[in-house]
Amino acid sequence: MKLATLKDSTRDGRLVVVSKDLTRCSEVGHIARTLQAALDDWAHTGPRLARVAEGMETGSQPTMRFHEHDAASPLPRAYQWADGSAYVNHVELVRKARNAEMPASFWTDPLIYQGGSDSFLGPRDPIIMAEEAWGIDMEGEVAVIIDDVPMGASLEESRRAVRLVMLVNDVSLRGLIPAELAKGFGFYQSKPSSAFSPVAVTPDELGDAWDGGKLHLPLNVDLNGKPFGRANAGVDMTFDFPQLIAHAARTRPLSAGTIIGSGTVSNKLDGGPGKPVAAGGAGYSCIAEVRMIETIDSGAPKTQFLKFGDVVRIEMKDAAGHSIFGAIEQTVEKSVRA
Repeated sequence: MKLATLKDSTRDGRLVVVSKDLTRCSEVGHIARTLQAALDDWAHTGPRLARVAEGMETGSQPTMRFHEHDAASPLPRAYQWADGSAYVNHVELVRKARNAEMPASFWTDPLIYQGGSDSFLGPRDPIIMAEEAWGIDMEGEVAVIIDDVPMGASLEESRRAVRLVMLVNDVSLRGLIPAELAKGFGFYQSKPSSAFSPVAVTPDELGDAWDGGKLHLPLNVDLNGKPFGRANAGVDMTFDFPQLIAHAARTRPLSAGTIIGSGTVSNKLDGGPGKPVAAGGAGYSCIAEVRMIETIDSGAPKTQFLKFGDVVRIEMKDAAGHSIFGAIEQTVEKSVRA
């Protein structure tokens, strides 16, 4: 089943079920007005929404045209957005680039931070920033939306809690991160609103690519129409989603509608840093990673962060080449506010 939220005059939009090929959708306000409402009562709404999805494929359900440009993020705002850093290769490169030793615990204890969840960007909304000097970067990720999870949940409880899977552009302002982290209190200004894919899908839609904890497909990240990253989300993921969820729930319960992110998808190559797509590698899911490799190799980064007018596209396709979640496609724009 594939679900989306269409923009309307309300903050939270209206929920629709989307066809497998992403061309049609069906209104389901009689079941749940919003995705959050559906998640709050998933035991009852989930099966009803699934029947609508089945009816769409058989032709027994009324539909209308689905346009990705009309979609908000599946949850335009959420009770919680907790983003992990499950690809430790990415973390290792960050620290190596600044000659910092990585603690051994990073391989056994997940990193996670709580991001802003009150105003997500739509998948085709622009990334509006005041200054290029802030170091605007994209971060291609996978995320899950979960059901209620009790404090101290087991891995199996965490696995069963996954309701939906989607993609993320976790926008980061690299130029602001060092000063914030130096204060010892974590990210805030350096982590503006994130954007999510037009469609969120139930795990069964992913077939064999979903193993219950990881999504084994390449994440396509393009910059200005050229391939930038093709890293496989199921490779080099040190902590899977059940581990991230259980970690987040160690000292608190998690409410239905909580979003858990994977962190930047990152692959090694022959045990070392990856190579650009143009050089036969899997590329990168963020600009910071290629800058880290440039710093390690030559002592200084060469690749620039995003500039006004740049276009980022993040998408994932199935084995047959069909888009699964629709595409996040965003243009970086300068804020008109003084």
